[in-house]
Order: sequence, then structure tokens, then C-alpha cells
Amino acid sequence: PNTGTQADSGSSQSEPECISQTREQRQQSTYLDEKIAVPQPGQEVFSLRKLWAYTGPGFLMSIAYLDPGNIESDLQTGTLARFDLLWLLLLAHILGLLMQRLAARLGVVSGCNLAEAAAEFYPAVPRFLLWLMVEVAIVGSDMQEVIGTAIALNLLSNGAIPLWAGVLITIVDTFTFLLLDKYGLRRLEAFFGFLILTMAVTFGYEYVVVQPDQRQVLRGLVVPGCRGCGGRQLLQAVGTIGAVIMPHNIYLHSALVQSRDVNRQDRRAVREANKYFFVESSIALFVSFLINLFVVSVFAQGYSEQAMSAIYNSCVANDNPHADIFSGNSSKLDMDIYRGGVFLGCQFGLACMYIWAVGILAAGQSSTMTGTYAGQFVMEGFLRLRWKRWQRVLLTRSLAIAPTVLLAALTDINRLTGLNDLLNVLMSQQLPFALIPILTFTASGRYMSEFRNHPVISLLAALLSAAVVAINVFFMAVFVQQLPQVWYVLAPLGLACLLYFCFIIYLVVLACAEIFPVCCGRLGDRCRGRGGQQLLGSGGDSEIVEPLLGDSELAGGTAT
Repeated sequence: PNTGTQADSGSSQSEPECISQTREQRQQSTYLDEKIAVPQPGQEVFSLRKLWAYTGPGFLMSIAYLDPGNIESDLQTGTLARFDLLWLLLLAHILGLLMQRLAARLGVVSGCNLAEAAAEFYPAVPRFLLWLMVEVAIVGSDMQEVIGTAIALNLLSNGAIPLWAGVLITIVDTFTFLLLDKYGLRRLEAFFGFLILTMAVTFGYEYVVVQPDQRQVLRGLVVPGCRGCGGRQLLQAVGTIGAVIMPHNIYLHSALVQSRDVNRQDRRAVREANKYFFVESSIALFVSFLINLFVVSVFAQGYSEQAMSAIYNSCVANDNPHADIFSGNSSKLDMDIYRGGVFLGCQFGLACMYIWAVGILAAGQSSTMTGTYAGQFVMEGFLRLRWKRWQRVLLTRSLAIAPTVLLAALTDINRLTGLNDLLNVLMSQQLPFALIPILTFTASGRYMSEFRNHPVISLLAALLSAAVVAINVFFMAVFVQQLPQVWYVLAPLGLACLLYFCFIIYLVVLACAEIFPVCCGRLGDRCRGRGGQQLLGSGGDSEIVEPLLGDSELAGGTAT
């Protein structure tokens, strides 16, 4: 390798530990014990056979865009703003694709998943805080999935299975489904594909039955804005980003792509893997976007102009066992996945309610399993702990079920479904702790070599991260206004907000130091502290360590 030269991307730094481990110890340091063989690079521009070999991780990733929290956000968007926010839903999926692309590239090029890279890069205390934030997001997402599954079972049984019992059932069924991985990774991926197909068919059926105005759908997709929208619509609009893009999903995708046996020493193989993973992710997120579009459009057309009394009369006429939830005197009722299913059964026949429940059940079960895998990768990457899957499920599910069972047993279903709104806000609060690290590593020459981000991609990712922080400020402002205006409530909350934004600033400083070591490296060293790993070299002769390419290719002058 070349020595004594300072690379523009900061590649004079020592090779990250997780990269060096992947060369000799990869099979001992990952839960993905099975590697799927992929065809060698050829002369063809595109091959369906190769695309099929790479198909799997992107669809597993896309399930997080279809969890019960997203479905509830969709139907609330339709009831509050009708078709006017469909363009924002499309934009959220495009931005999500951008971040998932970065996650996949990190896993393919460096051989590190995001948790491993963060564990190597950040000092002990920030590393622990990052892990804690991701775990909070995983537990919050798991609570949404537990709630969705319990509601689906309640609807399918006509109320015979109470919510608290449905919550407990989710413990057993999750362990049962996790046994599927014993039959091979491809069969597991096929099962996830079946669950996505189930959601597409069930929610697509509702779309066909309700028959939304296609002109309004098209207009909502291509015309930005929101006609006649007020505060509630604005709050729903900014919440769409947090509901669609899940922080732990970025960690998950960077690990899932390593299930393919890509020769990382071959530049052509890496470039081809990046291409096919991007195509697969695009297809997967397009499918998830269509499913979300179905849900928004169904409730934009069917519910937005309905009066409570008319819905109740329809429920009675169709002998709906859940008609009582529409017997109130209010002119409008806040919609959620439970009331949404009952509404469809009242207006369009009981079959629509049961089909809706099947779709919610598929969403809850599939999201639960991907959340378990995300928890495994995060725990192993940050803490170097290897737990068996059933142990990880037991921990995560226990943390999610304990508060959910209490709410289900002590309150009514309205309180339980309303919890999804709070959890969506919680997801949004954790997003910076995935977006900033993934931007840091994918723009770094140490981790990505010649495959580091194009400046335009880095700029877009940075703008997205800034937008998420701005959204969080808005959410916090709205949340604070709803609290009792007393010092013993506002003071702790203010301190928590201050620490939250200070941590974000800290991560941004370290990101700038890694990406722009010449101008920001000294500040990054100070942020790391003496006990942390030094971001730049010690000042003497440094060796450029190339994480991807072999010595022969470096000698050819094709790499920095």
C-alpha cells in the first residue's frame, strides 16, 4: 500500500475493527450463519437471475413500512386530510429509499452493519446512549405490533378474545414463527413475502370495494399542498415522516444484506451487489407504498364525509357486533385501526371487517419478527452480546407486553389504540440516532473507500436529518403545550430536551470530523476525549489502509 500520503477522505486513519474482523471472523460474529450464493459478475447489464439471488433483504426491510403504526397513520391521514397528503406519503418513501440505500451500501462495502460500525467509532458513553435509543425504538415498535395483533384477534373473534388475551397470545405466536428460520434463510424470506402478499391482497380488496375517486388519488400524488388544512392536519403531516421511516430498520438493513456471499475484495462484485440491492429495495418499497396508498385512499373516500349517526345505522343494519363504538353523540370520531375495521364492516359488509383484520394481523406478525432480528443485530453490534433468538424475543416482548397488558386490562380499547399515536412520535424522536451515524459512515473513506457517498447524496441525507430534527422540535412544542404548565413538569422536560439536542450536536460534530478531517478533525478529537479512539493519526507517518481492495489494485492507482 501507499504510505505517507494524506487522503482527502481521511483514509489515513486506522482500519475500523469491524472491517478487519469480517475478513477472518465473519462466520463467528454474526447471526446470519447461512450465506446465499450469488452469481459472479458478468458482462450483462442486468439479469433477472441475479436479481432473484439478491431478493430478500429489501422485502424484509420493507415490512417496517407496513407495521400497524404505519397503517394507523395512513387511515388518520385519509380521514383528516383526504387525498391531499398522498404526495407527502410518496416523498417519505423516496426519502426512506435513500436511507435504506445507504444502509445496504455500508453492509456490502465495509462488511460492517451499522451497530458494529457505531460500536467501533464512538466512545463508551455515546455508544451506550445510541444503543439505548435504538432499543427504545425497538420496544416502542414492538408495542405497536402487539397492539395491532391483539386488535386483529379481537375483530376476527367478534370480541370473544379480549385485548389482554390477544396481547398474551402474541408471545406464543412469535416464538412459533421464529422456528421457521430453522428451515433455511430462503424459506424464511419466502414466508415474509407471503405476509406482504397477504397485506397487498387484503388492503387492495378494500380499495376495490370502496372505489376511491381515481382523479383525486392522482391529484394528491402530484400536487403538493393541503387544501383547507388546520393544526391537526399539519400535525399529521409532520408525523408521517416519523411513522414511515423507522430508526431500527436502518440498522437492520445494513445487516440483512450480509446474508449474500459477496466477494468484497472484487470491486465489480461489490458494485454489482450495490446495484441489485438498490433495485430490490426500490421494488420492495414501491409495493409498500402501494399498500399504504390503498389504506389512505380507502378512508379518504369512505369516512371523511360520514356522520356518526349514519355509520351507526349502517352497523345495526349489518348486525355488526362492534356497533356500539359509533353510538355516541359526537359528529366525528377519531379513527384508529380498530374503529377503521368496524367502520369498513358497517359500510361495506362484514367481510370487509374480517379481511381488514387479516391484513392487520399479517402486519403485526411480520413486523414483530423483523423487530426481533433488528434487536439481535443491535445488541450484538453495540454490546458484543450473542443471545439466542428466544432469549432476545423474551426480553423485547416482555418490555413491550408489560405496559400493554396493563393498559388492555385496566382501560378500554380506545386508550390502547390511541397509544399508537404516542409511539409514532417516539419513533420520530429516535430517527436522528440512525440517520446521523449512517451518513457519517457512508461518507467516510475509511469505511467505504471509493464507494463513499457522492456529495449530492450526502447533502440530501443531511437535509433529511435536519428536517427530522425540525419535526421533532415541532412535536416537542406541541407536546409541551398540552402538559400542565407547572415548574415540576416543565423543568425535567426542559432538561431532557436540552440533553437530547446536545447529543445530536455531538453526533454531528463527530460526523463532520470523520467526513472533513482537515477542517474538523481537531474538534472531533476533543469531543472523543482522551479515553476515546483518536479520529486522526498521531501526526507521524501514516499508512493508508484500504478496507475493500487488495494490494494489487491499490498499486494500479485506481484507489485513493
